[in-house]
Amino acid sequence: MPRPARSPYPEPVLVTDTASLAALVERLRQERFVTIDTEFVRERTYYPELCVVQLAGATEVAVIDTVVETLDLEPLAALLDDPAVVKVFHAARQDLEIFLYRFGRLPTALFDTQVAAMVAGFGDQVGYDSLVASLTGGEIDKAHRFSDWSARPLSPAQVAYAAADVTYLRDVYEKLSARLEREGRLEWVAQEMAVLADPQTFRPDPETLWERLRPRTGNRRMLGILRAITAWRDREAQRVNIPRSRLLKDESLLEIAATAPRDIEALSRMRGVSRGFAEGRAGLGLLAAIEAARIEPEASLPTMPRKDGPRPSPALVSLLKVLLAAKAEQHDVAPRLLASSEEIDRLAVEEVPDIPALHGWRRTVFGEDALALKSGAISLGVDGKRIRLLRADQ
Repeated sequence: MPRPARSPYPEPVLVTDTASLAALVERLRQERFVTIDTEFVRERTYYPELCVVQLAGATEVAVIDTVVETLDLEPLAALLDDPAVVKVFHAARQDLEIFLYRFGRLPTALFDTQVAAMVAGFGDQVGYDSLVASLTGGEIDKAHRFSDWSARPLSPAQVAYAAADVTYLRDVYEKLSARLEREGRLEWVAQEMAVLADPQTFRPDPETLWERLRPRTGNRRMLGILRAITAWRDREAQRVNIPRSRLLKDESLLEIAATAPRDIEALSRMRGVSRGFAEGRAGLGLLAAIEAARIEPEASLPTMPRKDGPRPSPALVSLLKVLLAAKAEQHDVAPRLLASSEEIDRLAVEEVPDIPALHGWRRTVFGEDALALKSGAISLGVDGKRIRLLRADQ
């Protein structure tokens, strides 16, 4: 297993008891930052099942076996709560969701190296392997990427693989943060971390999940039933802790919403619905949700979200995308971090839309010039091989 060139770490320690975890945390809370990763399984459950937590400090790395029933993870929660210690992750969303579910709150003082890499110009959602190779010259061993992390005992190779992720992450963090500090962009990353620090980021509203199914109908009663049964599926899947699709697949929900079965017999004839399901607690709950939606007042029924107003001019959209690409190139930042395709469409149609591209550092880097381009205050030209902004008074 390759090691980071600068970090001659000792062999990782496998932590299986509360006293060892508490001692480890006490040492790590004296440090400026720690790197964290998790290994989990989610194929059979609604909530991810935490199997391993990896922690690395300046001179030690530990792999915590969270499957051990006698291990109390409260010392780990104390570390995650400590605002004086920066918690460094890569692509933190799934890790943070796990900790929110496990402890009822999110870690404080977050830093996500994937977001930081986008700010530093490494492209959209750069992979960890690529970032390690680019910044450290190291290579991640991929042999255990698809291990069953719930199986015990953990092999020495699994422990080494898990530990390598957080040791390399220390080098990645130090190089990225130093680079962003030189460029005055650490505040940009801090603004992005606000989204990850909000619990609502990880708690979708069950009442809006139906929109993801993209039903091809304008029938508001059907949409009301679809909203009700999609929300029911999410809450029921949480209750019994199984994936939504294992309870009922999306296509089954769409068929049920279209036909609105009234009884067990009719429900059992739906695609993906067994007789046992229809006769059981879940089937009765689903029928109750359908009936409640059937009598819901017309005024409160949903409509498919539509983009109101005129369609954006394709030419103007293309022009704004050229400006976006030019600004991303000029500032060495990932284009998607500056503005999404939907934001570009809104910029083309609305005078001053309330979008992230027109707030904070994004407005400085891109938004102001996008508005100026729309108003005719600037135009785009070519200077050699680069796009150049031309002021109207030039």
